[in-house]
Amino acid sequence: MQTALFPDSENDLVGAATREPAVSELATSLPPHLRLGTSSWHYPGWTGLVWDRDYPAEILSRHGLPAYAQHPLLNTVCLDRGLYRPLTTTQFAALAAQVPDAFRFVVKAPGLVTDALQRDASGRGKQVNEDFLSPARARQDFVEPALAGLGAKLGVLLFQISPLPSSWWKQMPELLARLHTLLHSVRHLSERAPDAIVAVEVRDPQWLTPQFTQILRDTGTTYGLGLHAKMPPIAEQLPILRALWPGPLVCRWNLNRLHGAFGYEEAKRQYAPYDRIVDPDPETRAILAKVIAGTVGAGQPAYVTLGNKAEGSAPLSVLALAQAVRGLRAADSAGRSA
Repeated sequence: MQTALFPDSENDLVGAATREPAVSELATSLPPHLRLGTSSWHYPGWTGLVWDRDYPAEILSRHGLPAYAQHPLLNTVCLDRGLYRPLTTTQFAALAAQVPDAFRFVVKAPGLVTDALQRDASGRGKQVNEDFLSPARARQDFVEPALAGLGAKLGVLLFQISPLPSSWWKQMPELLARLHTLLHSVRHLSERAPDAIVAVEVRDPQWLTPQFTQILRDTGTTYGLGLHAKMPPIAEQLPILRALWPGPLVCRWNLNRLHGAFGYEEAKRQYAPYDRIVDPDPETRAILAKVIAGTVGAGQPAYVTLGNKAEGSAPLSVLALAQAVRGLRAADSAGRSA
């Protein structure tokens, strides 16, 4: 689809890439309760994959979402920007107005709720955050605005707990109790968006205890599978999902493990402008595809978002993952009919 010479609205400023028949066919072969997407959408390097031509990043950030949502495989997106500054009801509503009814958002809680420290512009911790895991702040600055603004287009309320200072690990029983109170306080708010899921993702493996799993079970919360070098490989995180089964899948594949826990900048340098897969990770993809196929095969919803730094290009990683899921489903169907 080409961009109109005289756009009807600001949202028509960015045109979508031409739909490839094979990609559309792949999308229709996947279950409707599987939602695949990326982390944000403002990358100029996605020309030909998502955009019809080159656009500056600032134009894509402001006006690219409608074109993104036209991609057959991209029916969700993670709103990462909410981590840095809470979004208002008006901002959420403006985003919801740009996408089809079937589209869903994965929304990250602001750092003022999920980060133990207040940070400066460089990301360095300045002082203790008194609102860390605060139920009142979570409802006021995250849950209520997201519910009111996105309505039925809210897919996941994601509490991604930032890495803790190592001295805090000995306080884990107290922190688990605070997390339990927080999750209990928001468990019924998603009733206003019947399909919404509450998930917790962590960046310290010290959280992954039987007590943590029990808190998730008690509050009807799912575990956010975080594929990042700060956490154990995917296979070592799966026991938590098994303990919570049956239930939905929420997964964010953020960073290729070969770059290490602090390798974002290195990955950015190697992968920009994110127009090709540079470091394929077939092992992680195969395991994740199997988890997805099992989840949706049992009728449970699955939300999976991928970052450019997972393999080099998020849209191409989504394509490869979708193909892997289709292959597993086809093999399973053939096995049952044999």
